[in-house]
Amino acid sequence: CPLTPSLSPRKRTTSQSKTEPPLLRTNKRTIYTAGRPPWYNVTGTTFKEAFVIGLCGGSASGKTTVANKIIEALDVPWVVLLSMDSFYKVLNKEEQELAAKNEYNFDHPDAFDFELLVTVLRKLKKGKSIKVPVYDFTSHCRRKEWKTVYGANVVIFEGILAFANKELLKLLDMKVFVDTDSDIRLIRRLKRDISQRGRDISGIIKQYNKFVKPAFEQYIEPTVQVADIVVPRGGENFVALDLIVQHVHSQLEKVRIPNNSASLASAHQGQPLPKTLSVMESTPQVRGMHTIIRNKETNRDEFIFYSKRLMRLLIEHALSFLPLKPVSVETPQGGIYDGKRLSGKRITGVSILRAGETMEQALMAVCKDIRLGKILIQTNHDTGEPELHYLRLPKDISEDYVILMDSTVSTGAAALMAVRVLLDHDVAEDKIFLLSLLMAEMGVHSVAYAFPKVRIITTAVDKEVNDQFHIIPGIGNFGDRYFGTDAPSDWCESDEGMDF
Repeated sequence: CPLTPSLSPRKRTTSQSKTEPPLLRTNKRTIYTAGRPPWYNVTGTTFKEAFVIGLCGGSASGKTTVANKIIEALDVPWVVLLSMDSFYKVLNKEEQELAAKNEYNFDHPDAFDFELLVTVLRKLKKGKSIKVPVYDFTSHCRRKEWKTVYGANVVIFEGILAFANKELLKLLDMKVFVDTDSDIRLIRRLKRDISQRGRDISGIIKQYNKFVKPAFEQYIEPTVQVADIVVPRGGENFVALDLIVQHVHSQLEKVRIPNNSASLASAHQGQPLPKTLSVMESTPQVRGMHTIIRNKETNRDEFIFYSKRLMRLLIEHALSFLPLKPVSVETPQGGIYDGKRLSGKRITGVSILRAGETMEQALMAVCKDIRLGKILIQTNHDTGEPELHYLRLPKDISEDYVILMDSTVSTGAAALMAVRVLLDHDVAEDKIFLLSLLMAEMGVHSVAYAFPKVRIITTAVDKEVNDQFHIIPGIGNFGDRYFGTDAPSDWCESDEGMDF
């Protein structure tokens, strides 16, 4: 977008979606504001949607201050703060010229992209990943880089017209109106626009009287009628903030679901293994390698060597399930050879950290120039739920066949969450291939029942899982044996390493 010369030079400012890093540190804990996916049941569906709080109020009324105080007081680890400032429409040349002269009404409903806003908030409420535009107030354009945000326990949405759209109102579980005296709001706006946006006093007063004040009286103030709670004095009203926090806690407690590992363990006992499972043929060579890596006396060098050999065979076996299309090529002798080629754009590998990362080398040795992604899942000791802490996926992964790698799968809990992450990034379920050196029947059933189109591929399936959800007879803690370490108890490098 072209930059329009401004009559009053302005410093570069962007919408709040640009906040980095995505966390808020309080005196009690670190709160992750990039969000996480909610838990799900054994059918692969989510137990609950996020609780969405809508904050409305005039310009400079203190909505962001109230939002941050609520976040700190809630003391929940996963919160998303979504600002309406991110959803201003991109201005054309004529509108940019008006904005440079303080003649464009940024407080009118027509200034916002409500269609995009409703779409984003609806997906966020369901726990899906979303991309939020970053609005640059100097150029009145959306920046090329959008911010990726994930679902959370609580979503706080704030904006001057947060209650002005009927579809938005349907998505809000609690509606809070921040009521601040108009003189205080004007003083705050003067300070903000002078210090942060480089504007002069006359331009600010002109814009306030012509657009801001009339818009508040016509579009914003009347929406106080739909508010559940009105907060006078903004962030300094601790009584009102306490009431809000108490209500949110009570609502979260109603939908809180206890750790469902027991459900995963018992849901499919006695059933035949699913047709989506492919177990590599147990040849004498494969059985010999299993004997070595399962043996507790095997030293680390041999464990790594034979694990890598087995990984290579597993990946070669998995590639045979990818769809191929017929293709003819001309040989150096001038003959025609009728062969096969991948029927699709490309393959992407995604490892579940940390043990799944050990399979990347074998995948790269087989697939030239393959793209790689990583997912880190850890267990919350308070809830017993696996949670997403780190995610790095290649762009346009939705178009790819994805090979999801983990060393072992016992209950299937970490694999379920990893598949859910891929689906939330629009990867087709039938394009996901879950690869693991060793799986328990419980994990196979859990993944297959939740996601019946996911192809499950392994070198062996063991029947039992003990009370600590370790595979029996199993292979031990693969990550510890491979890396020669003692893993922290909350690492979910594989289901076998999950601490419930």
